[in-house]
Amino acid sequence: MAGLDKHTPIPTEIKLHQQSKLMEVSFADGANFKLPFEYLRVYSPSAEVRGHGPGQETLQSGKRNVDITAVEAVGNYAIKPSFSDGHDSGIYSWDLLYDLGLNYESNWQTYLIRLDAAGENRDVDSSKKPPKSPAGGGCGKH
Repeated sequence: MAGLDKHTPIPTEIKLHQQSKLMEVSFADGANFKLPFEYLRVYSPSAEVRGHGPGQETLQSGKRNVDITAVEAVGNYAIKPSFSDGHDSGIYSWDLLYDLGLNYESNWQTYLIRLDAAGENRDVDSSKKPPKSPAGGGCGKH
């Protein structure tokens, strides 16, 4: 996060479109980006997603239907969205939001390629363990 300087793009408006699951961010330079909630979630700047250094990233799967339930301002330089899957530790600085908007197409294609290579998908969250079968297992029929 570079912080604010004379080159930092500043948002003039941030809107959540719950039905289409898009965050629309308009910037003072006229740029306007519509960023899917899923994209923002899988590219979260949090340590949980990005790790603490190169090669420590955690591939996020099963986030197709994630919602943003709240957005909190962080000073005058960022926002912190809360996602419906409980994730709320990513702080999205203005320059990061701008970069995510500018590079959406290539970032998204990279994400889809990584998911495929890992045998994961957008619908099944592999980071959560499946529920345990009831004692005795089976289907309950005798």
